[in-house]
Amino acid sequence: MARRAIPILKEFLAKSTNQCSGSLIPTRSVTYMPRPGDGAPHPVTLIPGDGIGPLVTGAVEKVMEAMHAPVYFEKYEVHGDMKKVPEEVIDSIKKNKVCLKGGLATPMGGGVSSLNVQLRKELDLYASLVNCFNLPGLVTRHENVDIVVIRENTEGEYSGLEHEVVPGVVESLKVITKFCSERIAKYAFEYAYLNNRKKVTAVHKANIMKLADGLFLESCREVATKYPGIKYNEIIVDNCCMQLVSKPEQFDVMVTPNLYGNLVANTAAGIAGGTGVMPGGNVGADHAIFEQGASAGNVGNENIVEQKKANPVALLLSSAMMLRHLQFPSFADRLETAVKRVILEGKYRTKDLGGTSTTQEVTDAVLAALD
Repeated sequence: MARRAIPILKEFLAKSTNQCSGSLIPTRSVTYMPRPGDGAPHPVTLIPGDGIGPLVTGAVEKVMEAMHAPVYFEKYEVHGDMKKVPEEVIDSIKKNKVCLKGGLATPMGGGVSSLNVQLRKELDLYASLVNCFNLPGLVTRHENVDIVVIRENTEGEYSGLEHEVVPGVVESLKVITKFCSERIAKYAFEYAYLNNRKKVTAVHKANIMKLADGLFLESCREVATKYPGIKYNEIIVDNCCMQLVSKPEQFDVMVTPNLYGNLVANTAAGIAGGTGVMPGGNVGADHAIFEQGASAGNVGNENIVEQKKANPVALLLSSAMMLRHLQFPSFADRLETAVKRVILEGKYRTKDLGGTSTTQEVTDAVLAALD
């Protein structure tokens, strides 16, 4: 009887633990106690978008269906060449509170404004969050990278206040307010506190833009005094870029004005494995939109679309963030674990990660890796 029990015990241990650095680590997290009714399916607005968007959002739909995740999608066609986001889409996001979005192409120049910026302003999604971290099995130049870039999303150089003073002279206004600066600083420190992060770094150019970036720094300093357990420091944006590519492991949480955050997040993503694997989202007091974290490559190019070789990993990880946001942590854990297992095994990878797999092949591998 004892001999028969041994293989059963081994099978149980194999299922309930992971072998990691010679020690057994339980895979099951501390039990999550939901409130009554928390298991009801939640509607999510889905915008496939342009380029690779339909491919990667389609991958998310398949994985959600296979997991029987308690969400269902309300799908809308929105494209970057539209003059504005349709009202029914805005109404859907306001009703559902949550949206999952593929990339929307923004025309260069001309009079068409970015629909991405329109969405952020219309819904007051004032905080952009991009998590750039090393994935086990994915070889990069630097190790121990785990950076969260939190970017102010509604003002700065993206205010959209431009005009031609006289022919050949264009004036573009950068707007920084104390209200928005304090708000994003509070979000960054609150994020650090709730996620057991140790340091917040404010990125600026106050040595040149003394009033605008000076106001941003002043706001960050005031908020920092309310979180004595979290280390606070400041770095000029050009030095920040140099430090990112030389010693990225020194950074933890970074809080930035609008334009700097876009540059820093894409740089950090490139260091940690590429934009195809970095999750992110935009959040406000009432609504949230989850999408690929770094904007570079989120629409892809014609060759990738034609060959159907877009990397779905970033949006799959972003959808795991969405599931946690909706208070479905066990589903988020399942999805994240499956994605990381596929990356670790290294058999199915798209071209940007050194492989030849299609979007469907990577998706199928994730489906097979689901517990």
